[in-house]
Amino acid sequence: MLTASIVTYNHHLLDIEPVLRSLMSSCFDIIYIVDHSDKFLSLEGEIEVYTQKMGWKEGVALEYISHHNNGYGGGHNIAIRKAISAGAKYHLVINPDVWFPDGTIEKIVSFMEANPTVGQVMPKILFPDGNIQRLAKRLPSILDIAGRFCFPHIIRKRNEWYELRETGYKEPLSVPYLSGCFMFFRLDYLENIGLFDERFFMYAEDIDVTRRMHARYGTVYFPEVIAFHKFNRASHRSLKLFYIHVKNLILYFNKWGWFKDEERDRFNNEIKPWSCPQ
Repeated sequence: MLTASIVTYNHHLLDIEPVLRSLMSSCFDIIYIVDHSDKFLSLEGEIEVYTQKMGWKEGVALEYISHHNNGYGGGHNIAIRKAISAGAKYHLVINPDVWFPDGTIEKIVSFMEANPTVGQVMPKILFPDGNIQRLAKRLPSILDIAGRFCFPHIIRKRNEWYELRETGYKEPLSVPYLSGCFMFFRLDYLENIGLFDERFFMYAEDIDVTRRMHARYGTVYFPEVIAFHKFNRASHRSLKLFYIHVKNLILYFNKWGWFKDEERDRFNNEIKPWSCPQ
């Protein structure tokens, strides 16, 4: 069984129609929409009209869940627990502003089936204009984070290293940090390491869960398929979101270490092309 979840916040149908269309065209059995809206919206009604008009794919269940805002990871955890109870083998965590071509999910499933040690996959992520988003990274140090926020030009070389630019992003890679915009999980492995850490309200939850997965199983950047992502860097334009971003990064470094992090250093020095272990 294959499931997926989207967490929405004050979204309308037009905001999520591309991702819904992508999911509907794929091989999912259940699609969960966890709605964190803090004001009255008509998303549930809009989705009902949309699926009736478009003709919902036979055999695919859509479950709409209205829930108080417990954060990005917390919202997806609600869906993931339901997916586990339903007996799903794989689960896709995806942003509302992501979409992908037909056949993408099927190719990822084939890759996961052929590579049983892999617990998490992210495809090549592109901007809508086709340029690559460098969302497969090394684990960050406080220098990486502070430099990207405050003096990106000064740490340009370091940032290129952090973003794995030396790899060219052309082949599958074993990577300890994969973006939360598209996280394809093998669910029994995710259960083994623990779901999203709900202390992270938003931002940094993807760093945390990927490094925990990477410590025990394969976490792979898989450029043989693509997805598109608007990636509007909201925390760079909103003081409220900037505060949330910084607060959650502080939580991340409190958890894993501000300066000394031997596991991070080891993972970062072990970036390599993915090959299926014999």
